[in-house]
Amino acid sequence: MVDTTHTLIYLVYGRDSYHEEALFSIASAFARLRETPGQTLDVLVVTDNSEPYAGLPVRIHRLDPTTLARWRGPHDYHFRAKHIVLREALDERPSAVLIDTDTFFRVSPVQLFERVRQGALLCNAIDGPLADTPSPVYRGMIEYLKERGLADERTPLVNSGVIGLTREDREILDRSLELMDDLYPIARGAYTLEQFVLALAAYGRLEPIGCTDLLHHYWSRKQLFRAKIQAWLSKHRTSLLSTPALDDTLLVTDRLPRPPRASRLLYKLRTLSLPASMRQFSLELFYGCHHYDNEFDRACGPVWWEKAATNAIERHPDQAVEEQLGDWLNHKVLRALLGPRLEDIRQHLRQQDLL
Repeated sequence: MVDTTHTLIYLVYGRDSYHEEALFSIASAFARLRETPGQTLDVLVVTDNSEPYAGLPVRIHRLDPTTLARWRGPHDYHFRAKHIVLREALDERPSAVLIDTDTFFRVSPVQLFERVRQGALLCNAIDGPLADTPSPVYRGMIEYLKERGLADERTPLVNSGVIGLTREDREILDRSLELMDDLYPIARGAYTLEQFVLALAAYGRLEPIGCTDLLHHYWSRKQLFRAKIQAWLSKHRTSLLSTPALDDTLLVTDRLPRPPRASRLLYKLRTLSLPASMRQFSLELFYGCHHYDNEFDRACGPVWWEKAATNAIERHPDQAVEEQLGDWLNHKVLRALLGPRLEDIRQHLRQQDLL
């Protein structure tokens, strides 16, 4: 019989990149579990595709299109399914933690479950009061929420990359689902509505507890972290939980791959001989060409090249920068600085339709 004391749940469907994220997150959990000998971990993957998880010590719950459509509810809101999955899991186990795929562990997952207790909502992070939210949509809803006794300016918002609850508090998810359906039209389909209503449902009922010190949720700069993970998968896809694979998960850090300060200064000095409009573009190309000590940081090089191009386009929206990129790469000074890496950059940007 499976011990469900520590049940970690992933909801994964759609693009291959989500499954790749989940595979690495699961591997990082088992890698860190070695820090707590004798402890076990129950991993439940609710998914539309069980093939990527073959051979892993996880339980699979197959997700069919009809069920997914029902879980997404009357507004076809994809994140609504998260609350359904966790709510149903808590009918069968004393506690559970639902975790987003774009995560990896810093410590043993056992420490995560130590923060799950009755009367508390485990979330990834506590983001501050509603009055300070950068979202104009949510700020504009304050008076409406106050009139209905749902929230006020002090209501703490949360990041729901992690949601952990005990069975006794599962009714909070019934409330969050109700609010999600009711507020969706008012919130104009806000992308983060799911975590917003979770905060509303918990306010005054459960104490929010964060866990950013226990795991990293890379919702920002996702392409850089995906490049690291794809490099790890390329190296270990045939043996994801082997000792070398688990050891290598520890080398995929939460640090953004930037050259050391001395190298950044050198690259900046090199760009001074270029036209001002080209300098930031060229600097980001150098970041991608830097030889990082960490092999998984080196895998981020092409992402830096992409960022160089897309950032240049965004900085000059009124100019035909896409057409200028080719001319910039042909600049004699930049050609000399990039040397043989220039052709790699050209080829990659063409593959990404950025050149």
